[in-house]
Amino acid sequence: MMRTFFHGCPVFTGDQTLDGIGVLVEDGRVLDLLPLPPASVEEVALEPDSLLAPGFVDTQVNGGGGVLFNETPTAEAALAIASAHRRFGTTSLLPTFITDAAGKWRLAVDAAAEAAQVAGGGVVGIHLEGPFLNMERRGVHEAAYVRAPTDEDIDFLLGLPARFPQGRVLLTLAPEVVSDGTLAQLAEAGLILAGGHSAATYARTDSALDHGLTGFTHLFNAMPPLMNREPGIAGAALSSPRGWCGIIADGVHVHGAVLRLALAAKGPDRLFLVTDAMPPTGTDVDSFELYGHTIYRRDGRLVTADGVLAGADIDMAAAVRGAVRLMGVAPETALAMAARVPATFLGLDDVGCIRPGGRADFVELSQALTVRRVWSAGTER
Repeated sequence: MMRTFFHGCPVFTGDQTLDGIGVLVEDGRVLDLLPLPPASVEEVALEPDSLLAPGFVDTQVNGGGGVLFNETPTAEAALAIASAHRRFGTTSLLPTFITDAAGKWRLAVDAAAEAAQVAGGGVVGIHLEGPFLNMERRGVHEAAYVRAPTDEDIDFLLGLPARFPQGRVLLTLAPEVVSDGTLAQLAEAGLILAGGHSAATYARTDSALDHGLTGFTHLFNAMPPLMNREPGIAGAALSSPRGWCGIIADGVHVHGAVLRLALAAKGPDRLFLVTDAMPPTGTDVDSFELYGHTIYRRDGRLVTADGVLAGADIDMAAAVRGAVRLMGVAPETALAMAARVPATFLGLDDVGCIRPGGRADFVELSQALTVRRVWSAGTER
C-alpha cells in the first residue's frame, strides 16, 4: 500500500500546532507525524502559508447543496448533503431529521444507516431533532408532529445504536416531556441525548443530567432566556460541568457577547460549533420548502414569511471564522471547537484530531481560514 506524506505547512493536531512536521498516511489513516518523509512515499506539498487541520465534525446538518433531509430521507440525499459540506471542511456529520411524520422518521433512520456504510461518505450517524419537544419552544418544527414518546417510539429508539455500529445516534428532546427513567433507558442503550426546544426548569434539567442527558442543542435558541431566579435549561447547561453545548456562531442566532459568556462558562473543551445548516449551503438559491412552506434566505438569515428562524445560513468554515471574530478566540481554539470537541461529545475517537491511528481527514486552510483543499480518509475530495 502506497504511503502519502503531507508536508510544507504547520499542522494543527486538534490540541497543538506543530511546525516542521509532516503527516504520514497509509490506507486512509495517520501512521505517524514526522519531520521528514521516509523513503518511497508519495508527497503532498501544501502551501507554506496554509494550516493543515483535522476535518470538521458537524452534529447538526439539516441540508446542503439544495437538499433537505426531511424532504428527501434517502441515503443518496444524506450523502449529497455530506458532499456539499465537505467543500467547507466538514468530513464527518450527522444528517439531521427534524420533527416530522413517524413514517418519515423511520425512513430517515434507514437512509442514514445505509449512508453510514459508505466509506469516505462523511455520514457518521444521525441526529433526530424531535419530535419529543416542548410545544411552545418548537420554533419552526411543525406542531402537528410534536408529541410525547410512546412505548413504540421507545422500542424503536432502543434498537437504533445497533443500526450504526461505527456511528452515533443523537436525539434532541425536551427533558420536561421525557421521564428520567426513559432518559436512563435510552442512554444505557447507547443513544446520545441532548436537551433542546425546551422550557425545562433548572431542577428538571439538572435531574436529566443525572439520568443520561449529556448535551444541549443550539444553546440559547428555542429555550427561555437565563433568569436570575429561574436559570432554566440554559442556566443548567452553562453551570454544569457534565454537559457539552452546541452553539451557532453566525452572529444571528446568538449575540457575540452571549457567545463569549458561554465560552467563559463552559470553556473551549465543552462548547462546540454547529451549523444547523439548511439546503442553501453551497448554493446561490434564495429560498426552499419546509413542511410545504417557503423559507427565505435574507441577509444571512433563513426565515419563514413571518420572520421565524429556520436553521442557519452558515457552513463550518464560516462558523470557525465567526468564532474567531465574535468570541475573540485564537484560530486553533475555534478549529478545536469545530473538530476535536464535537468528536469527543459524540465519543468518536478516530476523527477530529490528527494523530497516529486516526482517520486521515484533513482540511487545508488559508490564513484567512478559508478552505483550500479537503481530504477524507487520505483521499482528496
